[in-house]
Amino acid sequence: MSTSSLPSYRALDHSRIPTYSAEPSAYERRLAVNRSRLRPSGEFVKQSKGGGVSIRLTAQENNVSLPVYGCGSSIEGTVELPRTDGVAAVEVKIEGTLRLKEIAEGGTVTHKLCSSRASLWDADRASVPCPTSLRFSLGLPATFTDGKDTYPLPPTHEVHLSGVPGFRATIDYAISAYVYKGKAAALLPVKQNNTVSTPFVYYPRSRPALGLPGPMTITTVYPGVLESADWTCFDTVMAAKSRGVKDIVAKLYIPASRVFCLSEPIPFHLTFASSAVSLAAFLPYVPAPSSYMGARRLTRIQVLRQSSVDVRNTTIAGTKTDIWRVLSIGEGSFRHACDGQEFMSFVGEIAVNPNTRIGGFKAGGLFIKDCIVLSMIPPDPTKSPFSELRCVVPIRLTTDPWSSDNTGAPFLQTEYSTPSTPEESHAGSHFSDYQEQV
Repeated sequence: MSTSSLPSYRALDHSRIPTYSAEPSAYERRLAVNRSRLRPSGEFVKQSKGGGVSIRLTAQENNVSLPVYGCGSSIEGTVELPRTDGVAAVEVKIEGTLRLKEIAEGGTVTHKLCSSRASLWDADRASVPCPTSLRFSLGLPATFTDGKDTYPLPPTHEVHLSGVPGFRATIDYAISAYVYKGKAAALLPVKQNNTVSTPFVYYPRSRPALGLPGPMTITTVYPGVLESADWTCFDTVMAAKSRGVKDIVAKLYIPASRVFCLSEPIPFHLTFASSAVSLAAFLPYVPAPSSYMGARRLTRIQVLRQSSVDVRNTTIAGTKTDIWRVLSIGEGSFRHACDGQEFMSFVGEIAVNPNTRIGGFKAGGLFIKDCIVLSMIPPDPTKSPFSELRCVVPIRLTTDPWSSDNTGAPFLQTEYSTPSTPEESHAGSHFSDYQEQV
């Protein structure tokens, strides 16, 4: 083949080469972004009680009480021995365990989330004496299986519900180093001063695929805002119980993605629509501004977290037999926005408790899920002109905020799917009874 038959570089049609940009166009969608960060330079050291062995873990923040690892992390460090005489073998092992226990039924389930070990030195195979410092690196898996389904590796977590029925759920991880003494062919049992173990925190990071939308435009025309595709409306009817009073429609607007960062307030807009007479009857129950500290909260908007446990995975008369606990992890504040002839409108934000550090997840028989719940509970239902109001909206919470410039992101960003609706969610019926569980 002659060189004259090859296409000339200068003859290439550059107009057909696709263009690239740092941010997606309007018709494109970002699926994942590989983000890098500077590794911490600190160390975590744990020594056995007898001082016979130490484990030194690298790439940690300074002065941490426990080592912390994220999704796809490698646990790296060294096992250090002050004396190596009589050593037959040295190994390191990581383990993760999910334990579920139902208090009433006495049922218990244990799942091994991860288990891997590495032999660092063995007298039978080594050609050199055992060194005083042995390096290791063990990777954490991204998933685990309970024999039926596969789940993402869950974060370190503990939750319990006291009483009967009740439950306790624990997810913990640990790394251990073992030093065996004696003949390599018949290793002696590990003595206390020849083993060292430390728990570590598994803290997978996540962030929303989209940032929060801009605020809705307030108007004096029903429904009090200019509706936008970036916001989703959830309607709930508050039934009237008195003659001459009509039902009230509550319209709750929240960002359409329904995926929020734990450290960022969740914005919302709320409109109550009905006749002027009905709205006047509802005035004693309207949301009180946060500045009015003496107001009793009859109308509230909260983030509720449901933790459910099922160690039996059975149903009775078509109903799941799991036990659940519902806890408020966020409370909303209201500000009066505007009024119309047949509506009143409020805006506000829900602040999540800063002690909440992880989002929802599912692992075996443990299910953690979050919802925004709008409620109006009359102090005396027999005298209230309206029935109780409850609107449940499933959401997802992430550990980190959305970022457009990739700065300081410590993880692989995963696109979150939209949470299921209350009707599609198994939590729907449970959250409807939340006031008995809080």
